[in-house]
Amino acid sequence: MPSRVDISVVATLYRSAEFLEEFQRRVKAEVERLTPSYEILLVNDGSPDQSLELAVALHRSDPRVRVVDLSRNFGHHKAMMTGLRLSRGRRVFLIDSDLEEPPELLGEFHRHLAAEEADVVYGVQGTRKGGLLERVSGALFFRLFNLLSPTPLPANLSTVRLMTRRYVDALVEHREREMIIAGLWAITGFKQVARPIQKGSRRATSYGFRQKLVHLVNSLTAFSDRPLVFIFYLGLSISMLATVAAAYLVARRLFFGVLLAGWPSLIVSVWLLGGLTLLSLGVIGMYVSKVFIETKQRPYTIVRETYDRTAELD
Repeated sequence: MPSRVDISVVATLYRSAEFLEEFQRRVKAEVERLTPSYEILLVNDGSPDQSLELAVALHRSDPRVRVVDLSRNFGHHKAMMTGLRLSRGRRVFLIDSDLEEPPELLGEFHRHLAAEEADVVYGVQGTRKGGLLERVSGALFFRLFNLLSPTPLPANLSTVRLMTRRYVDALVEHREREMIIAGLWAITGFKQVARPIQKGSRRATSYGFRQKLVHLVNSLTAFSDRPLVFIFYLGLSISMLATVAAAYLVARRLFFGVLLAGWPSLIVSVWLLGGLTLLSLGVIGMYVSKVFIETKQRPYTIVRETYDRTAELD
């Protein structure tokens, strides 16, 4: 097994070609202020641009740059977990390669990790970046997730973080196929310290409202059973109301001789209960689907090729 290094810098690549050379230059300058023993691990998540070619060129010019090429696009979270699993550092710095989070945060996080005797120092945006829709939808995501999940997340959480080896080893023990990495960061535990950061905006996001809604639903069904509990209490409440209403109608008929004509209310009730039934079945179906996916035990990523010259440094 290759020897450990002091710091691993892990980043994923997807449409990152325009940022990659500057990213590597700034990361290298920052990490070399702390230690000569480091690696930069770049995980290509099926990027359709020239990210892989540029990363391999950086690897050929610097043996400290390692490149992991995935067989296709598996998604940001799974690519990050793959990079963390393959990292060799005693400290692991995870950051996006698009330079929205400045690599110079490494030095600051390194100081706080030692001063706080923590296992994780992570970034939280003081003011969420983006337009009104992005800010509102982001705030809504964290509010709803924390309302329905027993594992709360810090609002405006960012990717960038510095972690100890023991925390990373514990984190990668999670083997979910339907992966929401922010939830895994939280449930892994250890001492985690938040630091405010200013996140830039280098490109238009492709993560629209529909994708955020899907992400919210996946997050809730992955980390909380409260939607199922809500369905139970909803059904119980409707049953109790229906029982009371039936008793009321029977009493009116027996004691007052009043029979209410109720075709409109009957139709509305049928549609209401039918909609609630379909909604409940849909939520239950999501949980059953996740169980089905997890039982197949498929790997969450497949590595096509690894570019690694670290033996030259040993």
